[in-house]
Amino acid sequence: MNMLKSYSVITGAYWAFTLTDGAIRMLIVLFFHQLGYSPLAIASLFLFYEFFGIITNLVGGWAATRFGLKSTLLIGMALQIIALLMLTVPIEYLTILYVMAVQALSGIAKDLNKMSAKSSIKQLFPADAKNTSNKLFKWIAILTGSKNTLKGAGFFLGGFLLTLYGFQTALMILATGLLIALVLATLLLPTSQHDTQYKAKFSQLFSNTPAINWLSAARFFLFGSRDIWFVVALPIYLASQLNWQFEQIGGFFALWIIGYGLVQACAPAILSHRKQSHHPADGKTTQQLALLLMFIPIGIALGLYLDLKPNGIIIGGLALYAIIFALNSAVHSYLIVEWSDHQKVAMNVGFYYMANAGGRLTGTVLSGLIYQYYGFTACLITSSLFLAIAALISTKLPEHSEGSNQAG
Repeated sequence: MNMLKSYSVITGAYWAFTLTDGAIRMLIVLFFHQLGYSPLAIASLFLFYEFFGIITNLVGGWAATRFGLKSTLLIGMALQIIALLMLTVPIEYLTILYVMAVQALSGIAKDLNKMSAKSSIKQLFPADAKNTSNKLFKWIAILTGSKNTLKGAGFFLGGFLLTLYGFQTALMILATGLLIALVLATLLLPTSQHDTQYKAKFSQLFSNTPAINWLSAARFFLFGSRDIWFVVALPIYLASQLNWQFEQIGGFFALWIIGYGLVQACAPAILSHRKQSHHPADGKTTQQLALLLMFIPIGIALGLYLDLKPNGIIIGGLALYAIIFALNSAVHSYLIVEWSDHQKVAMNVGFYYMANAGGRLTGTVLSGLIYQYYGFTACLITSSLFLAIAALISTKLPEHSEGSNQAG
């Protein structure tokens, strides 16, 4: 029961943070759109968010082994509260550089919170526990899937609060709610005994485990492939070529992320047909999913080239893409925790999500660059190329129990 209670507290803290993370992004996008900023200028506001995520994941994993996962989880929540309050200054102070700096702080907070929450799940299981893979997969999938669902809900929340209360008041409401969650997490979350048993050296920041390195490389290209066409190119294409209203675009993205999160949470049940009951997913699983995913952007590009109904092609293609991508992401999130031992889980998860943030940053930059010079179809083709590389890298990943042996 203590194990379930700790999981509930960790998940609740992660949920509270994620709601504010989605809301603050939508608030910034909508508010700066109202101020007349271009889509590319708005996208630039989030570059430091991803860049500092790379640094945070690398250093944060080391910090967690020194100071404890509870500390890094709570610090992440506190930094997000500061970031929210920093945006409540008068409008004349909200310059691009200032907002980029605030988003850098928010990016640090987000990745501290995510790394700590996911690493903590591993430590809830005793080091000598047997046959826990299926339960671990379910718990990681629920945590990850619910996070993305709530991020989509955060998009709605951000737009709702902006409409009702305005920019500054909306931020104050979010900061107050997160402060309450921080106090509750501080009181309810116990300190793990694993936090004080292993003190990693700074020289151990980079993983020397082949399975972790290959999985991190595959993650880089997987998330880079999504953001190359999804982050900047798609909303601009919907607005400029298909004449979607901004509210329609925001609502569609929110629904997409909610659906994506629901599929992630259900991934263990969807993949339960696998016969290896003690190993619900492995390297071959993510390879097969990456190959399947590779054909979707190409299919969308072909449909647009043939002048088929673009709205139907985009919506249908994105729905299918959400399902396969969510399954692959859920398997990735499970494998990095499953293949890490209790002492090094924070280090490995931090290194892995550094690659994730690097892929997102690369995808964001390429999304604006490729769309501006070559168009939406070129973004889709590049996305498929990234997925082909991810599938190729995944051939190096171990299967079944080999991952645990290599990652220890």
